[in-house]
Amino acid sequence: MVHLWVRAESRANEERVGLTPEGAAALLEQGFSVTVEESRQRIIPIAEYANVGCAIAPEFSWVDAPDDALIFGLKELPEDGTPLRHRHIMFGHAYKGQPSGRILLDRFKAGGGALYDLEYLTHDDGRRVAAFGYWAGYAGAAVSLMCWIAQQNGRQAGAVHAYKNAADLRADLTAQLNDTRPNALIIGALGRVGTGAADLCEAMGMSVTKWDMAETASGGPFPEVLGHDIFLNCILARPGTPVFVPADAKTADRKLRVIGDIACDPDSDFSPIKVYDRTTTWDAPALRVHDDPVLDVTAIDNLPSMLPAESSADFAGQLLPHLMTLGALDQDVWGRAGVCFQEAVG
Repeated sequence: MVHLWVRAESRANEERVGLTPEGAAALLEQGFSVTVEESRQRIIPIAEYANVGCAIAPEFSWVDAPDDALIFGLKELPEDGTPLRHRHIMFGHAYKGQPSGRILLDRFKAGGGALYDLEYLTHDDGRRVAAFGYWAGYAGAAVSLMCWIAQQNGRQAGAVHAYKNAADLRADLTAQLNDTRPNALIIGALGRVGTGAADLCEAMGMSVTKWDMAETASGGPFPEVLGHDIFLNCILARPGTPVFVPADAKTADRKLRVIGDIACDPDSDFSPIKVYDRTTTWDAPALRVHDDPVLDVTAIDNLPSMLPAESSADFAGQLLPHLMTLGALDQDVWGRAGVCFQEAVG
């Protein structure tokens, strides 16, 4: 019997969850054992999981879960250096040369556990089976617009927060805008992330230039990026990714005022945006990298949690058919993810 243990998220501002009560009920019906930890911040109340028959455990008790439990979360584990003995399903951010990624992999190696990275759950053609990308793009474009609005008022963007739904987010933006709208260039516009970014921009009445692989095949440079008010990067960093914003863009002649690095891999060796080196936060979403003329970068790495109800339902619906196959961890999507881990852990 497969035992799936849904842990509480330890990261602040992380209200999402990868399994809904409806999904948990479907797993239980198939003979799974499902434990869900209490959480002080999860968007879905714990009572809804209890009502469908899940076992309920205290917040952060996964460390004492049975050895055979599969621990399912979304964002990072507490960075306490302890060896990891369980098999974990999560976004590890550990395979692209990130310094913190190596530390995580060493913890798995020390404890004998394993990582099934949600980013590397793929069909045999390489497409991801489930992603938060659409809502990352939607929220990332919204925060970038907030940064631009703040600049128009002579300030830097203040703290952001979660919204009940996308309609509330759009209403908030509309209340902040006057008659002027910025234009935006989106790279990766045909993907999930880019589609979400474009939908938000167009809903707010912005002019959008949409680029994808064909427009970036030359490898650059790309002066068009500097000719837009806002640039939204929706391309995951990987070997061969061109540089879209070189380091000298800060002092170049440019219209560009805001960069939304929605893909958000600043410490990757392959980052296509060379004017910044760290993520930004909910409390301080804009990093000012140049003053005259201003240039702000926003790069929040859990953007979909700004719309936790919609993004959780969307992601959980995509992932559930594959959770149903957890009894065959060495096959198909899980088998491929397992190979990725073995290659990375060394």
